[in-house]
Amino acid sequence: MEPSHPQRYSHSHRRGYSMSLSLRLLTCAAALVIAKALMAEPIPEGVSLAIPSQGIYFGAYIDAGPAEDDVSHEGVEAFETMVGKRVAILAFSSYWGKKTFPTDQVRVAHARGSVPLIYWSPWEYPFPGLQAANPYTLHAIIAGQHDDYIRRWATAAAATRRPLLVAFGIEMNGEWFPWSGLFHGAGTPCARPDALSAWAGPDAFIRAYRHVVDLARACGATNIRWVFHVNNTSNPDEPWNQPAAYDPGSAYVDVLAMSAYGKQYPGPGGWVPFRKTIDPFYGPLAAIHPDKPVLLAEWGVGEFPKSGDKAAYLREALFLLPREYPRLMGAVFWHERWENADGRHSNLRANSSRAALDAFRQGVGDPLWLERPQWDQR
Repeated sequence: MEPSHPQRYSHSHRRGYSMSLSLRLLTCAAALVIAKALMAEPIPEGVSLAIPSQGIYFGAYIDAGPAEDDVSHEGVEAFETMVGKRVAILAFSSYWGKKTFPTDQVRVAHARGSVPLIYWSPWEYPFPGLQAANPYTLHAIIAGQHDDYIRRWATAAAATRRPLLVAFGIEMNGEWFPWSGLFHGAGTPCARPDALSAWAGPDAFIRAYRHVVDLARACGATNIRWVFHVNNTSNPDEPWNQPAAYDPGSAYVDVLAMSAYGKQYPGPGGWVPFRKTIDPFYGPLAAIHPDKPVLLAEWGVGEFPKSGDKAAYLREALFLLPREYPRLMGAVFWHERWENADGRHSNLRANSSRAALDAFRQGVGDPLWLERPQWDQR
C-alpha cells in the first residue's frame, strides 16, 4: 500500500487549477441556484464543534499551493459550486518556518462557516529536504527553543474566539516528514525514569506534542481541539512505530485521526480497494481512546485508468464512510493535482474526469454528508 504523501515536500505543485471542466457543465441558472444554496453562514464566537449524532462532516483540502496554505473565498466557492456541497471542515497547513499564525486563512474559513483543520507542521519553508538540517526537531521543541513562536501562534489562535482543529506533527509514523520518530531515535529503548514511551522515537514525539499543547493552553487557546493524526500504514512497519506507540494520552487528544489514500502515484503499485485503506486501521485507531471521535483527516485517490476505476472508488467511499464507521465525525477529501519528479502527474482532484466528478457530486449529495457544522456552547 502506498504511504501518504511520501514526497509531499518535493511536489512541484501547479497553482493554475482551473475547474472549468466541471463549471462548463453547469448552466448559468443552475449555478445561481447552487450558489444561493451554498451561501456562507459565518461561525459565531464562543461555540465548540459538536460531534454529529447522525451523519459526518464533509471536509476538503482544496489545491492550496506549495505551502498548502493558499486559501481564498474564490477558491473555496468554486470548489463548493463544482461539487454541489459546502465544506464543513476546511483543511490547510501552517509551516513553522513561516513563523506566523494563518490569520487570513482562518478568517476565510470562519467567514464561510467552515471549521479550520490546521496541519501544524514543524519544518522550514521552503523545505530543503530530509537530509538538510532542521531547526524544528522534536528535541529542539522539547528544549523550549521555539516557545516564543508557539506562544505567539497560540495567542493568535485564542483571539479568533472560534473553533479550530489543530493537528501537530501529522503522520509521524511515516518516514517522509522530518518530525518522524524514525529521525528521533526510532526504536532505540528509552530507559529514562521520566520516559513516556518504551522507545526513543515515540517518546520524543509525545514529549514535543505535550509541550506544544501545554504552552497553547497556557496562552488561553481553549478553542483548539487537538487532533492526533497518524498515517494508516506505518513505515517502517515495526512494533515501535505503530500509531498507539505515539499516543500523547487522553488529556492531550481530542480527536483521533488518520490519512488513508488509494493509489497516488503513476507507475508500479497496484490499485488498492477503498476498504483496504480503511478497514485494517480504523479499529486499532479508534481503540487507542474509546471515548474520542475519529476523523479521516486526509483521503483521496488518483486518476489512473489503467490501474483502476476512480469513479467506482469514490462512489464506494462516499457511500460507506457515513454508514460503516460509527465513530467517524468527518472526512477531509484531498483535492489536488501535482507533477512528480519524473514529469508525470498525480491527479487526486474531484474533477480529474467527468466520471469522477459525477460520482463525487452524487456521493456528497447524500444528506449524511453534513455541510453545516453543529455547535455546542463552550
